[in-house]
Amino acid sequence: QVQFVESGGGLVQSGGSLRLSCAASGFSYDYGYYVVGWFRQAPGKEREGISCISSRDDSTYYADSVQGRFTISRDNARNMVYLQMNNLKPEDPAVYYCATGPLIVIDYGRRGRPIGDLFRHWGQGTQITVAS
Repeated sequence: QVQFVESGGGLVQSGGSLRLSCAASGFSYDYGYYVVGWFRQAPGKEREGISCISSRDDSTYYADSVQGRFTISRDNARNMVYLQMNNLKPEDPAVYYCATGPLIVIDYGRRGRPIGDLFRHWGQGTQITVAS
């Protein structure tokens, strides 16, 4: 059974940094072509796809809201995908989730098309809180 588990959330001061981790079980980051994506959802708001990385060529997608501040990366040896979040802002607090999707979502995201429904195996999420 495929399962993703997010970790690394917490409370951080505005302008601070956090690194989220997405660990996979029943799924190998070293096999096949896929995308791992990070999403977030704040209370009363829609889920937002914020970053994805492709296993085929490490191509990435970033939402405008995080471009230049967040960096996605993967470590196949550890079966982990990371999201380095710098310069956190008051609008960043949310529950952050990771999941896996098809390669096409990189192109869809760059074109502004919704991608959330193409992802599967959602983790339970990790909470980010930013103190101003």
